[in-house]
Amino acid sequence: MHKKLSCFSVDKPIIGMLHLKGTDDRDVQERAVRELSLYRDNGVDGVMVETYFGTYSQAERMLEYLASSAAGMPYGVNCLNVDAMGFELAAKYGCSFIQVDSVVGHVKPRDEESLQAFFDTFRARCPQAFLLGGVRFKYQPVLSVHSVEEDLRTAMNRCDAIGVTQDATGQETSLDRIQLFRNAIGDFPLFVCAGMRTDNVKTHLRVADGAVVGSFFKDTYHDDGEVSPEHVRQFMDEVRALRTELHQG
Repeated sequence: MHKKLSCFSVDKPIIGMLHLKGTDDRDVQERAVRELSLYRDNGVDGVMVETYFGTYSQAERMLEYLASSAAGMPYGVNCLNVDAMGFELAAKYGCSFIQVDSVVGHVKPRDEESLQAFFDTFRARCPQAFLLGGVRFKYQPVLSVHSVEEDLRTAMNRCDAIGVTQDATGQETSLDRIQLFRNAIGDFPLFVCAGMRTDNVKTHLRVADGAVVGSFFKDTYHDDGEVSPEHVRQFMDEVRALRTELHQG
């Protein structure tokens, strides 16, 4: 694993999503704090604050809480659609990681040089955080003229771990797709960022190095549900069993 991923104290780390759902600022904050507690109590290894349902200011408020409290786990941020502000938040609140849903191939070929300059500039402002970057990520346009393997090689120079998904939130990321990415990037860190469940976590994490989990942790198994401690516990039990198997093997 890349040295910056050492913020996690275990193999195959699991990052739980804080989607910032709520009816107003107070509800969003109180819900996120409860979800943080549920994740921590049931063995999740880190949390990602994301402007999925919430706003920038709501994300900042939760990051401020994480920075000023004993969070008990690494935390990161994904400022959807405005990547620059994710770097700004991460620098301001000491995040251990940042997620950007696409680091290559989503812009016109002529703009790839500008995109490289963007990452060079903003990563320098936030050296403490590792960057989890998507390639051919869900909902992202594919404007690349290169193969996925070529784009993955470019991504390895722009981020510290690569995120892989299928086509939609909650949709299982196929083992074939995970293996395709693994074959292309060798031992470079790879995270599965959608569709993880108890029935696929062992097979997928035998190939990948970690995962970001949102929908499965909800009571409805959909992104707009409530975090279920039982779902979190069941999932993490499978992860812990896998870690034991790998260590014994």
